[in-house]
Amino acid sequence: MKYVGAHTSASGGVTNAVINAQKLGAKAFALFTKNQKRWDAKPLDTKTIDSFKEALQASGILPRHVLPHDSYLINLGHPEDEKRHKSMEAFLDEVQRCSLLGLDRLNFHPGSHLKQISEDECITRISEAMNITLDKTVGVSLVLENTAGQGSNLGWKFEHLAQIIDKVEDKSRVGVCIDTCHMFTAGYDIRTREAYDITMAQFENIVGFKYLKGMHINDSKPELGSHVDRHDSLGKGKIGLDAFRFIMNDERMDDIPLILETIDETIWMDEIKLLYSFVD
Repeated sequence: MKYVGAHTSASGGVTNAVINAQKLGAKAFALFTKNQKRWDAKPLDTKTIDSFKEALQASGILPRHVLPHDSYLINLGHPEDEKRHKSMEAFLDEVQRCSLLGLDRLNFHPGSHLKQISEDECITRISEAMNITLDKTVGVSLVLENTAGQGSNLGWKFEHLAQIIDKVEDKSRVGVCIDTCHMFTAGYDIRTREAYDITMAQFENIVGFKYLKGMHINDSKPELGSHVDRHDSLGKGKIGLDAFRFIMNDERMDDIPLILETIDETIWMDEIKLLYSFVD
């Protein structure tokens, strides 16, 4: 069974993300547990935690169908030790916030070498940061998101994700989130049945579907292989609707959060209905 939702606003408190997901008729959702553009965050108090858990239980949405996203400021592969340490502290806090809310995964972008160190060194830094975080926490999986490869961002090749996972000691708590827009602009075509099958076979052979913990469902404004990260509404971009039909009928995407991050939130409810209409 498919669990489709959107990245809903937690403005005014994390409980609002649950309420906003319900308004969409969503069976899954994503959220930021703190302001994604700031380093510091007010700690989650008992009242907030209890309110979130009660709202989540009342919604019928299971914790494993919630895909929290960390701050955009965090770069676990940062070449400068002081800035990397700041990122690691913020990342640990993000994982602990998920744990307090009863959530079992945290989605994050792997990191960037900023053209100051090699890809391999950056990958080592990312995996080391993940190992340290896993040692200090329990119950929350670290979910690497593939990127478009914009700038010096790593994670756009399936091989990058596989190399990071290979260096993670506790593989039971590591996963991957596939963003369809990022995948497409990184050069992986999914527009036709043949192209989709080839790309998904590559993912299975290089990374493995056993690591798939979520997806971001987005069309793409830029062309295939452009390495530009700009999402579009479903069917309005360069990917087209067939790819999303393939996803909705692919049992490998069952029982994970399928999250819209498309650009017009006023039509998210319609897009959720559209995706479910694709199920044969």
